Amino acid sequence: MTFVADDSLQRAPKARRVVLADFRCYAALDLKTGAKLVALSGDNGAGKTNLLEALSLFAQGRGLRRAEMSDMAREGGAGGFAVSLELEGEAGGPVQMGAGLERIEGVAQRRFRLDREPIGSAKNFSNHIRIVWLTPAMDGLFTGPAGDRRRFLDRLVLAVDSEHGARVSGLERALRSRNRLLEERFSEKIWLDAAEREIAELAIAVASARRETVERLAALIAATSDEASPFPWADIALEGEIDRLVAENPALAAEEAYRALLRDSRARDAAAGRTLIGPQASDFCVRHGPKMCEARRASTGEQKALLVGLVLAHARLVAAMSGIAPLVLLDEIAAHFDPLRRRALFDALDALGGQIWMTGADSALFADLFGRADLFEVANGRVSNLFRWKDSA
Repeated sequence: MTFVADDSLQRAPKARRVVLADFRCYAALDLKTGAKLVALSGDNGAGKTNLLEALSLFAQGRGLRRAEMSDMAREGGAGGFAVSLELEGEAGGPVQMGAGLERIEGVAQRRFRLDREPIGSAKNFSNHIRIVWLTPAMDGLFTGPAGDRRRFLDRLVLAVDSEHGARVSGLERALRSRNRLLEERFSEKIWLDAAEREIAELAIAVASARRETVERLAALIAATSDEASPFPWADIALEGEIDRLVAENPALAAEEAYRALLRDSRARDAAAGRTLIGPQASDFCVRHGPKMCEARRASTGEQKALLVGLVLAHARLVAAMSGIAPLVLLDEIAAHFDPLRRRALFDALDALGGQIWMTGADSALFADLFGRADLFEVANGRVSNLFRWKDSA
């Protein structure tokens, strides 16, 4: 992972046109924007989150809903869909990106394009755009299972390290292979040794990438924390046996130690039906910094504010490490904040540098943005203008 410290080196690409065809509730949409702040209001089910999900397809992974691409095709459509995004802010001029699902002889196939040329995956977009998001489904992050926090952390890592997703997927496959071998009572030792060698290499790489991101994020939080902010700073750490191995040993020594742990725990893992030690058992621990209490013990409002603060810090880290101010997607972001905290949120978002897309049920939630944002109303898969920021000039 690289680190770009000079703000002057950062790019801040903005989506200036979004075109959808047969995506979710949208039969067709051609939305032009370009403002730094974009707010979408409308009733529940109108299609606001669908639009954010379409944008999230240009990040690696499965989008902000973690849905299968086949589920994104509009009901009543031909079974496929297309999303096109035109970016401004690139040194060489606008960039056109496309993502979608095409049915060929009844078989659904993913399609990605960059400047209208086919590419292999969304990973290729990372040279032009970085995307972070916050959705209501993440509100229970601190009180939910550790697996949710690991996925959240891996999304943080992936936004700054485009290779992380492949390592995590490879580790998951290797662990499943070892679990199958352990189920076979007469499996040869040579196969287990080979599987554990692969697991150790991938596991240490995954744990190291997580640790580096957490350390960088913690340092950024410490350098920018403000006790007066309505969004409290987070005290973050990784907890797990493999995380201690990585923290205390060079990579090769950690791999060797982890291979020994895997070898010695074969009988226990076979009885459990899974590998008990590794990155898949780590936890991303978060504390409410000003109060120095576990985040799960904070009030619901405090947890939401803490989560927002963590996502804002992550967006700043992405900009610092990649040189690209990220596109930030915030679903139903303003509903639970009082007017004072909403204004503070909008000011903090405006200062991030990248383009911000927000949704809310009531347009009144975005009243403070009149004159400095594009405000749209969404209804029944259609988007209409409420206020365009250029109109105020």
